[in-house]
Amino acid sequence: YDLSGMQPGEIEKWVMEDWKLLVDRMKIREDRAYLHHEGKPVVSVWGVGFSDGRNYSLEECEQLVRFLKEDPVYGGNTVMLGLPTRWRTLTRDAVSDEKLHEIVRLADIVSPWMVGRNRNPDQAREHAKTTLAADIEWCSENEMAYLPVVFPGFSWQNLKKSHGIAEELGKIPRRGGEFLWAQGSAYSEAGAKMLYVAMFDEVDEGTAIFKCSNDPPVGESSFLTYEGLPSDHYLWLTGQLGRLLRGEISGDIKLPIRSNATVPE
Repeated sequence: YDLSGMQPGEIEKWVMEDWKLLVDRMKIREDRAYLHHEGKPVVSVWGVGFSDGRNYSLEECEQLVRFLKEDPVYGGNTVMLGLPTRWRTLTRDAVSDEKLHEIVRLADIVSPWMVGRNRNPDQAREHAKTTLAADIEWCSENEMAYLPVVFPGFSWQNLKKSHGIAEELGKIPRRGGEFLWAQGSAYSEAGAKMLYVAMFDEVDEGTAIFKCSNDPPVGESSFLTYEGLPSDHYLWLTGQLGRLLRGEISGDIKLPIRSNATVPE
């Protein structure tokens, strides 16, 4: 659940009621395809503790987390929280309120949002040393799992253009996958055991990793390409990050080389 845009009272009215519907009518927790973690259904709640003037309160977020964890009928879930990058220090993109830490401790998995926070491989590696390692230590002390976010690049020129705002195309360049790999390898070295790759199909922010053409249609909007790389390059590279986390390949900072790469039909 992405809480962005919620108004006071709507978390209970819409989110909690929706989860009840999914459990009662859709039997979602009984579906073998539904994601579980340590034997419990996973429910992700994104947008807790941001300092960007959201209208819902921390108290409402706490109510939701407690509902998903403790309710005798609809609780018993593994709860993952999508948090600001600076959730631990309560600075910058996070609210300066210790209440946030109280809520975080109620959950099971911490996932700080990092899209746009780093712009090149060196910044990603520095972030791993100065912030990520301490985040992981905090989570370990509180018996929580940690799920950092990595992303291949970023561009929202077309999205901004629709609002009359000029924006550079390819603001955070992909560098042929080097940027994504630098994040994953640095975060793994810092102690991360899993990664959230953002996003599978989010074209409007230039973070998509699904198959994309190197020959997009030409019109009023400009589109990035995969720079002549195979259309499944970022799916393949995500797979390599999985191998890295499992210890199947070395955590060397160099971008893996794909042998005999061809563009799939």
